[in-house]
Amino acid sequence: MKDGKPWVGDQVRDEATNRKAIVTDVRGGSVYVLRHVWGGGDTWEAEDPEKLTVTEPAGGGE
Repeated sequence: MKDGKPWVGDQVRDEATNRKAIVTDVRGGSVYVLRHVWGGGDTWEAEDPEKLTVTEPAGGGE
């Protein structure tokens, strides 16, 4: 997390799409690029960044 918001490497719950994801990029401080937690694959932009909830911070919370 950075300044209380999800950041690169954080695992999040995307409430807008009901999916778990990893934040892979944050563009311009407000466009969140996500990928599936397991298996990699395509990335997508969060539809509503306000609906991202960090479920596990980068580094496993250590």
